[in-house]
Amino acid sequence: MFDNLSDRLGNVFDKLKGRGALSESDVREAMREVRIALLEADVALPVVRRFIDAVTEKAIGSEVLKSVTPGQQVVKIVDDELVDMLGGTEVEGLNLNAKPPVVIMMVGLQGSGKTTTTAKLGKLLREKHGKKAIMASLDVNRPAAQEQLKVLGEQVDVATLPIVAGQQPVDIARRAMESARLQAADVLLLDTAGRLHVDEALMAEMKAINAVSAPTEVLLVVDSLTGQDAVNVAQSFTGEVPLTGVVLTRMDGDARGGAALSMRYVTGKPIKFAGTGEKLDAIEAFDPKRVAGRILGMGDVVSLVEKAATAIKEEEAEALAKKMAKGEFDLDDLRMQLKQMQNMGGLGALAGMMPGMKKAKQAMQASGMDDKVLVHMDAIISSMTPKERKHPKLLNAKRKKRVAAGSGTQVQEVNKVLKMHQEMAKAMKQIKKMGGLKGLGALFGKGGLGAAMPGLGGPGGPGPMGGLPGLGSGGDKGPSVDPDTLPADLRDMLNKK
Repeated sequence: MFDNLSDRLGNVFDKLKGRGALSESDVREAMREVRIALLEADVALPVVRRFIDAVTEKAIGSEVLKSVTPGQQVVKIVDDELVDMLGGTEVEGLNLNAKPPVVIMMVGLQGSGKTTTTAKLGKLLREKHGKKAIMASLDVNRPAAQEQLKVLGEQVDVATLPIVAGQQPVDIARRAMESARLQAADVLLLDTAGRLHVDEALMAEMKAINAVSAPTEVLLVVDSLTGQDAVNVAQSFTGEVPLTGVVLTRMDGDARGGAALSMRYVTGKPIKFAGTGEKLDAIEAFDPKRVAGRILGMGDVVSLVEKAATAIKEEEAEALAKKMAKGEFDLDDLRMQLKQMQNMGGLGALAGMMPGMKKAKQAMQASGMDDKVLVHMDAIISSMTPKERKHPKLLNAKRKKRVAAGSGTQVQEVNKVLKMHQEMAKAMKQIKKMGGLKGLGALFGKGGLGAAMPGLGGPGGPGPMGGLPGLGSGGDKGPSVDPDTLPADLRDMLNKK
């Protein structure tokens, strides 16, 4: 979502960091460019003014201009102000401490993603918080809206209130409250009706439901692709309903990101969740610090590790760790790694979270490489026999032709997968020589992803599609990760012998 803004800010800061000393005019010139970048990203004008004034005031202070690394200092100030703009350092989750059933009321315009977000929250509450939730649809205007929530409830294994034809929203809310009490539910999620635009009838209905259900949380669901309109909608609802937070949907889209950056300032309410995809588990707590890090190209290693923790099965990880300790790595292991990468959001998502990987992500897009590559590679490995996957050396020219035909690819692509496997198998043997998992720590410091996965090497290298230009292949060229910046759990794992 923030790609264009991130690129613009990256160019501004590259100029600043390239100079040994900064004058006040240098800072003011850079801030002019930052102002234009934010306005082009559709950030609300009052928010831009406040942000630029705050950064400029701090950046032209003597301790910055006279410091050894003034460019870095300015980036740090921008990072701090971005975090502040997005809601501060605290991650504000749902308030579930009230007397059960805790009522969460979802409000917003039609098409903003309320119903799907309600189901996502129900799943999140059940799986991560261990809460028993009930969902009720109060949308009697949109055809099949109640049936949609019922189907989603079955998919996420969360109970929904039985549908009674002809019942009005306020009556449904009363029945939902009674049902939640009888079933000893911890949380009741109310999915209210939307409109194509904010009108008096909608607001009157919201107020009536609010009076009947006395919700602990009133979450405004807004589509971040609507840009400045999302901010206007937020203002309209803020004046009528006692909002407690905002949920931004479609944060994985290609919008300019202005809605996300303006929302906290305009509503005065925290952004609590971000919808990051269409799948029913694609929702995450909104962390201002992490989002600011992604915008400024600093990466988001914590989110990357969290994604890995949910996508990678413990027994698979242990089995691979044992093989790595012995220096073994066959094509079944490679296929398992590829599937895990897909589960974690694909190559683009992973590159976007790795510090310093912004240029690598751009290079991937420029070369036309996308997540279909992972699917093709999986198809190639699936077309091999179990014996061939265990012993890749068996694949002669005749067998390669059969595999290519079976996977709908070319022999050259089969060769690239085999080459990638050879490189990774070689890396596993090196890890064994370096002392097992402890040796991975060295790889994090020497060459980043390019070194850890030599099969994705530099330009024209032996990668799956002729290599990924921009991804380093070792030495000082690739983006590196300082092990000290990694989360404690990951550091402990790397330090184990």
